[in-house]
Amino acid sequence: MGKVFVVELDGRSYRCGFCKTHLALPDDLVSRSFHCRRGKAYLFNNVVNITVGDLEERMMISGIHTVADIFCCCCGQIVGWKYEAAYEKSQKYKEGKFVLERGRIVDEIDFSSEVYIDTRPSMSDSEDA
Repeated sequence: MGKVFVVELDGRSYRCGFCKTHLALPDDLVSRSFHCRRGKAYLFNNVVNITVGDLEERMMISGIHTVADIFCCCCGQIVGWKYEAAYEKSQKYKEGKFVLERGRIVDEIDFSSEVYIDTRPSMSDSEDA
């Protein structure tokens, strides 16, 4: 396998929850009202830094679709799926779009505000003497 080239997105982005690789921009977000087996999911027009799995027919809440799981190109974790085909007319808008599972991604805001807590033992002022 060759070297993996990773696209760095400018500005705020959604990232892989496992390795923090950039996946999508908020401007490409279509809907936050999707659901998957593991909880909430977001629909995007475009995502980057993924590999696409094999196509399969999958029964979803909204009907049967041809989909492919998508994986982070860096760590290999599944992050969602891509809609390849929808058979109901009302679902055609999903074709070619990507779903990222909320529990498997982080918004850049989610980890930029993380607080570092030093858990190493330290000396108190009274121990300095």
